[in-house]
Amino acid sequence: MTPTKVRRALVPAAGFGTRFLPASKVIPKVMFPVIDKPIIQAVVETLIESGITDITFIVKPHVMAIKQHFEPFPALNELLERSGKFEEIEKLKKIESMADFHYVEQRPGRQGTGIAILSAKKELEGEPFFLCWSDEFFKADPATPRQLINAYEKYNGMIFGCVNTTDPRDGGRYGFVVGDKVEETVTKVKLIIEKPGVGKAPSNLASISGMVLIPEIFDALEKADREIPQTKELYHIDGIKMLMDQGLSAYGVEYQNYHYYDTGDKLGYLKALVELGIENKEFGENFKAYLKTLKI
Repeated sequence: MTPTKVRRALVPAAGFGTRFLPASKVIPKVMFPVIDKPIIQAVVETLIESGITDITFIVKPHVMAIKQHFEPFPALNELLERSGKFEEIEKLKKIESMADFHYVEQRPGRQGTGIAILSAKKELEGEPFFLCWSDEFFKADPATPRQLINAYEKYNGMIFGCVNTTDPRDGGRYGFVVGDKVEETVTKVKLIIEKPGVGKAPSNLASISGMVLIPEIFDALEKADREIPQTKELYHIDGIKMLMDQGLSAYGVEYQNYHYYDTGDKLGYLKALVELGIENKEFGENFKAYLKTLKI
């Protein structure tokens, strides 16, 4: 029987961030700062808030920035201590002890989110896990991973995080789920359609970053990897659809009380900087005053 406790998360972070070149040539896009912390730390903080204790990152070979960020840096700590910056030392120690971190290189060859998941099979096999992307995050109450984990513990099926949208443009940006409501914010999924096209969404429920997947996903993705031509990318949805065809249950959960930050493109990243800058306790009021002086 599949365990009902979700304690692990998988965060694919092996992309090249081509939309941010040349800035992302050496520095991974997920390490770009959002005020005073990298994007990926904001992602991790929502996982920790939700009770996740073990996090696996899928990384590119020879790219060490993510690992270095979450590991101790003795030379820096020594420098900060000599300078009397003890508050900064405590902040760094908190980052280092947030969770048990693991780093797995994405296997070579075929690309796609399905390959990222298969790369972590040895780390995660046998347990349900939370999957999220490394370039978008939420602020929510309760945290969005917790909302999905609560649904998993109740329904014991695959769980997709969703938002309600009527924007026709979103049909070209997200996948959509179709099904029957079992609660006000929970839909039992009959069908998943990936990016149906602008104005062609079959429902108002767009599947967005965050899902709970069950251990069977690895066998399904391995089967899909054998059957789908190697010239095509392998996506997580290929395995999910296979499991649904086998009769396994899936549910879409509409996020509640959330604000979504999509830093995957330049405009979204800029919006996140402005919005979080305005909310900053240290300088938010001064920043708002500055924005009012601009001749827009």
